Amino acid sequence: MGGPGGWWRRKSTPAKVETYTRWSFHFIALSEPTVIGVTAFGHLEARAALLVMVPVTAHVALAMVTASRALDWTVGRRAQPLRLLWALGAATALVATAAVVLGRHGPGGPGEDTGTVLGSVFGATLCYGVGLTALGLKDRRRVVLLVAGFGTGAGLVAWAAGMPALAALATAAFVTAASGFFAATSAFSIWLLNTVYVLDEARETRARLAVAEERLRFGRDLHDVMGRNLAVIALKSELAVQLARRERPEAVEQMIEVQRIAQESQREVREVVRGYRRADLEAELHGARGVLRAAGIDCEVSGETDGLPAEVQSALGWVVREATTNVLRHGDAKKCTVTVLRPEGRVVLTVRNDGATAPHGSSSRTGGTGLAGLRERLSAVGGTLDAGEAGDGEFRLVAEVPLTARPALEVAS
Repeated sequence: MGGPGGWWRRKSTPAKVETYTRWSFHFIALSEPTVIGVTAFGHLEARAALLVMVPVTAHVALAMVTASRALDWTVGRRAQPLRLLWALGAATALVATAAVVLGRHGPGGPGEDTGTVLGSVFGATLCYGVGLTALGLKDRRRVVLLVAGFGTGAGLVAWAAGMPALAALATAAFVTAASGFFAATSAFSIWLLNTVYVLDEARETRARLAVAEERLRFGRDLHDVMGRNLAVIALKSELAVQLARRERPEAVEQMIEVQRIAQESQREVREVVRGYRRADLEAELHGARGVLRAAGIDCEVSGETDGLPAEVQSALGWVVREATTNVLRHGDAKKCTVTVLRPEGRVVLTVRNDGATAPHGSSSRTGGTGLAGLRERLSAVGGTLDAGEAGDGEFRLVAEVPLTARPALEVAS
């Protein structure tokens, strides 16, 4: 957990994609002064190159702040940064226009070196500025208008500064194509980020639906147990009341029957709550596989469960149920494997998943309240539980239960 890559593994998939997208645009913005700086320091004196880099650096800083705020707006953390978008657009137009004017009519005249440097400032500033401004726009038509507007403006400014009409037209085409490419990249990145968040919400919804389905199944089981018995208790109690009013001795027998049915209902409810009724280990493994796959987690189950004693199946069934809940609620697992091995005289159940996050934030072997409850259940049948990270981003839970003295086949029969 404390390794250099621990902060990355702790992130969810959407958070990883967001971090990747955010830093990709930061590095794209930083490539602007890199391109211009190489050209400036390669063609101009150091002092002149530094003067050129001052407005470029300011433009890049504004672009990075705008990109960060635009991404926050995209994921719903803040309002749309309209002022920053307008400021970045104005700064882009100002720096690009100044570069063209100085390149054509500056103090040094339109020299080859000066023209090369200021031309790179003009082109890079427009392309990067328009591309990063597009991060703050969701409407595709506005993005198209943004690109077309800056492309047309670049051509008009170049022509007004004295550039030949054909060269100005070529400049407009280049700026439109290059800035359009960066704007399309920005739009696609935003679409991808939003899609990842939508898919993650859908995955959580599927997991909640799977849990709700399990609750409905439990509710049906409880209704099956209590519905008929409560109806019988109500009828026999009413009959006992009528017999008692007539001073008939059969009332006592009816109340004895009511008592028996109530005790039987209490036992059956206890079995449902404890998972004993229709809930052997094989059923729990099948249910876990269905729930995890419904949540988008690949689940593989292997091993033999036939012939295990009832108390062993019950204890390990609870382990499977709690482990499945932990995989759904904690970590960011993509794959889960459940293995049942039967060494001599014992049963070993191992649950592994690749989303290593200890339950309820616990990184120790003690675990949370769920694991503590499992240890109590296993200790009742002489079993043990070991849970914790196994390295390489994997969380492992191992439950070991000894077999009873009676042969498993006898118990099953």
